[in-house]
Amino acid sequence: MSRAVIVGAGFGGIAAAIRLRAKGYDVTLVDRCDRLGGRAQVFEKDGYRHDAGPTVITAPFLLEELFAALGKRMQDYVRLEPLSTWYRFHYPDGSQFDYGGTIDDTLAEIERISPEDCDGYRNLLEESEQIYRVGFEKLSDQPFHRLDRMLAEVPAMMRLGSRRTVWQLVSRHLRHEKLRQAFSVQPLLVGGNPFSTTSIYNLIHFLERAHGVHFAMGGTGALIDGLERLMREAGIEIRLATTVEAIETSGNRATGVRLESGERLAGDLVVSNTDPAFLYENMLANTDTKISARLKARHARKSMGLFVLFFGTEGTYEEVAHHTIWLGRRYKGLLDDIFRRKVLADDFSLYLHRPTATDPSFAPAGHDSFYALVPVPNLQADIDWAEAGPRLRDRVVSALDETILPGLKSRIRSDFFMTPEDFLADYLSPAGAGFSIAPHFTQSAWFRFHNKAEGPENLYLVGAGTHPGAGLPGVLSSARVLDRLVPTAGPETAASRARRAAA
Repeated sequence: MSRAVIVGAGFGGIAAAIRLRAKGYDVTLVDRCDRLGGRAQVFEKDGYRHDAGPTVITAPFLLEELFAALGKRMQDYVRLEPLSTWYRFHYPDGSQFDYGGTIDDTLAEIERISPEDCDGYRNLLEESEQIYRVGFEKLSDQPFHRLDRMLAEVPAMMRLGSRRTVWQLVSRHLRHEKLRQAFSVQPLLVGGNPFSTTSIYNLIHFLERAHGVHFAMGGTGALIDGLERLMREAGIEIRLATTVEAIETSGNRATGVRLESGERLAGDLVVSNTDPAFLYENMLANTDTKISARLKARHARKSMGLFVLFFGTEGTYEEVAHHTIWLGRRYKGLLDDIFRRKVLADDFSLYLHRPTATDPSFAPAGHDSFYALVPVPNLQADIDWAEAGPRLRDRVVSALDETILPGLKSRIRSDFFMTPEDFLADYLSPAGAGFSIAPHFTQSAWFRFHNKAEGPENLYLVGAGTHPGAGLPGVLSSARVLDRLVPTAGPETAASRARRAAA
């Protein structure tokens, strides 16, 4: 049986392992962490549970595909709960905007804030659907390692206005500043600045509308546990707390990986779910890597960093939604500080996750579990996080205490935080970036790190830094691309060879 070695057990590596097992490969999945999931780790402290990784599930069919690939049903392993309010936006003046539910629900909320923007929202949704039909349904699982494939799609991308930014697209349709902010904030969930991220990413809006926003009961950790059970039942070998030091090659082919212990794992193909920049700069010899990949790894613009405060409270905040976007007094200026000037401003915006709104098991009875995610500059900025981290923690607590979590200062019973330095140390993310490279037009599709390595011909890449991009749908779709590139295990037929040649 042909053997595949997968380096990195984030969602991309897990999806790749399942898809390759379904194609008949003997699969070994290796990760340096003690638990599967990559950034989707689970922290437990003082009776409170916290998901560290993706908390918003917007394309459940991509997960269902993984279970179906091995002849199973997802509902037998994990339960996804649809949310009625997808996001609650909280503005500096104390007003709120609830987004989610039906189109009529959303229009009623828009009517309350800016009646003249109802038609504009309908037009925005229509344009978002057009982008989704091409950008997601047609292109997200297509390989873009060949320039001719990219050139063939340029006319369609130009017709969609992909050179525009998300902010420009939203502002064409909506006039009210609060609504412009609410409907342009989605790129931040995949590491991008709405003022520089290509408008292709506005497909996220229709993706949410088409498939809803869901939560895995038990948390993202429970979803990972379900996927682990699926893999073990299918005979996939999982090796945790195991560090891969290098990809080994012979000629123009990868032959396997070398572990930190010195052990070698041979493979007929290798899949990397590590950050592509780290892969090309640290795990492959220069002679095994095309100069295009080395230059991309060195000069790619990284996504923002993240400061994440995890905390548990005595008592519950029943009026706080599962997902809250808490917006500060500045929008564009703050984003300029984060992405362009790379300074840690005195003000901030944040995403607040309250899983206990849906699943009380995240905290002791009568308590709440939270995490607050604050976009910050990555480690290319000159910030001393040993000093800045505790200060930002106190500012976040004070701001929430004064607004949507009254009495928070006296009710916190447990807390800890992560900074970009932790993302570098724990996840080997260059510059401590939260989402690998930024989603600019010139870092999308063919311009992004290819799913077929720019080096050994049987080395493949999945994950946030590869095509189609970051976020759970993007990462899972990168394994769909892999499905198109890798032949079924065993002797290759003329038909399968022709399909791969056309990919």
